[in-house]
Amino acid sequence: MSNRPKIDRLLKNQSLKTLEPDLQRLLRYAECIAEIENVVAVVSDIKNNTSTIFSGRFGAVLGVEGYRHEDSIWEKAILDLMTETEREEKYLAELLFFHYLRHIPRKSRSNYYLASKLRIRNAEGQLVDILHRMYYICSADSGAVCYALCLYGCLTFDFAGKSRVVNSLSGVTEELSTRKDISILSKREQQVLKLIAAGKTSSGIAEILSISKNTVSRHRQEILAKLQVKNSVEACKIAKMMQLI
Repeated sequence: MSNRPKIDRLLKNQSLKTLEPDLQRLLRYAECIAEIENVVAVVSDIKNNTSTIFSGRFGAVLGVEGYRHEDSIWEKAILDLMTETEREEKYLAELLFFHYLRHIPRKSRSNYYLASKLRIRNAEGQLVDILHRMYYICSADSGAVCYALCLYGCLTFDFAGKSRVVNSLSGVTEELSTRKDISILSKREQQVLKLIAAGKTSSGIAEILSISKNTVSRHRQEILAKLQVKNSVEACKIAKMMQLI
């Protein structure tokens, strides 16, 4: 199964009735960076399900110099230049990055971006290596992802692996592509959450799993903390979207 529907659901099922960053400011920045760095810059508006594209000079290299708008948060004209395997690796990296940021304090999330090496067909039909950088622009009050900024350009520096999370303040990076299990809950926590989703009470869960009610309560708190939610209903909803249960 493709990872694209998973990340798509996670992004679109957020609560976006919050203080959103200034979209026009972001669009001006994307236009400038496309011109200065010679990259294709894509600004995706999660709430309105649209994308604005600034092709820069690199657009001619990829053969998408006339690309300006997409009625989707996915830049189809660029994704179509990749093989199916390459697209799936991109979706998986973005899914892992989304999960990664959930464990970063809200005030620090803007320090991180995703850097990936992609194989993509240029205007001449040749497969070339490019650098893809993705930034999530989040609401200051809720931490919800409001916009995504993707930059496609020449691979001007190399790194180990396919995808890495970069801390732009410290320079520390972490590889994501080697992580096969995207579950962030322990097996016992998954068992507890499945039983919660099935409507079981803490006493019932304790009896089924042969653990104390206090242990169940501790697992509940750990689950809420790990999933960054306020209650069990939200935890079940997020966990199902993430296919953790």
